[in-house]
This record gives sequence, C-alpha cells and structure tokens, in this order.
Amino acid sequence: TESFPSAERFGLVSQLRRAAASVPTNIAEGSKRRSGQEYARFLNVAEASLAESEYLLMLSRDLGYLKHELASATLSEVAEIARMLHALRSKVEQSA
Repeated sequence: TESFPSAERFGLVSQLRRAAASVPTNIAEGSKRRSGQEYARFLNVAEASLAESEYLLMLSRDLGYLKHELASATLSEVAEIARMLHALRSKVEQSA
C-alpha cells in the first residue's frame, strides 16, 4: 500500500491494513480460547477479514492502485489461505 495515493492513506490503505492484520490476530486470539466452539468462532471472524481483504485488493486493482500482476499473485495467495483457514475451522468444529 506504500505506492497508493496519499489521499487514500486514511481510507483504502487503512482499511486494507486493518483487515489483513485482523486475519492472524483472530487466529492467534482464538487459539487461546478454552473451547473449540470459541476457537471456531474466531476462525470464522478471520475468514471474514480475509474476504474483506480480498475485496479491498480487487478494488485497489480496479482503481489502478495495484498492478494487475501483483494483484493476481496476491489474490492467489489469499485463495490458498482461505482454503487452509476453512479446513482448519472445519476440523476445529468437528472436534468441538
């Protein structure tokens, strides 16, 4: 986001950074909860933050703030993380 227009510093840049940081933050916080049900809930919040990040990346690409090649590579990584996160949540829910 460093290359984004300075006018977006408190808009899109801030939203994208917060959404992206929320993913591992919720995974970490949930992992220390006492029950599998609570952990699964935090994993679901992480999935939602990842979906928000994905949309904001697509929007950044469409607005021309992010090069298509970089956006494609990053969105591929987001898709892989989404699959792994879903599998983890499913496993935790089965164990709960």
